[in-house]
Amino acid sequence: MADPELQLVARRIRSFPDFPIPGVLFRDISPLLKDPDSFRASISLLANHLKKAHGGRIDYIAGLDSRGFLFGPSLAQELGLGCVLIRKRGKLPGPTVSTSYALEYGKAELEIQRDALEPGQKVVVVDDLLATGGTMRAACELLGQLQAEVLECVSLVELTSLKGREKLGAVPFFSLLQYK
Repeated sequence: MADPELQLVARRIRSFPDFPIPGVLFRDISPLLKDPDSFRASISLLANHLKKAHGGRIDYIAGLDSRGFLFGPSLAQELGLGCVLIRKRGKLPGPTVSTSYALEYGKAELEIQRDALEPGQKVVVVDDLLATGGTMRAACELLGQLQAEVLECVSLVELTSLKGREKLGAVPFFSLLQYK
């Protein structure tokens, strides 16, 4: 990890063993959010990746409820784009489209406003962390219902041992930091 910006970001991720349940090693982004230089570096690194990978082809950034909202708008601003919100069920006014997905203990639903995107618009999905990939895959399916094209999914942190990127199928995935 030679990149000084990436080192700055990595130093601001804390680990908490056995949280929220025994056996889980929780990766906490709170120190990153407290430090404006680290936060700016994370946005800059993600933006630079997307510029190289997609040039000017991206129409919107889609932020996932809830911590994707912390990165989505800033990333969109850095790229000169708008940001659309993908929320948990019942949080958006007006007509929405939704999709359900499995959680470890039950099901959840994501929604997006029906008029958030036009068919064919190109979107990058952003969240703070990729674990099992269920939420991100559901977001991609939801965007597909609007006939949007998901160019890529990105996150700050990836938990590689959970193999979440495999759930995304052919959708490219990028993360700044990878942990087992």
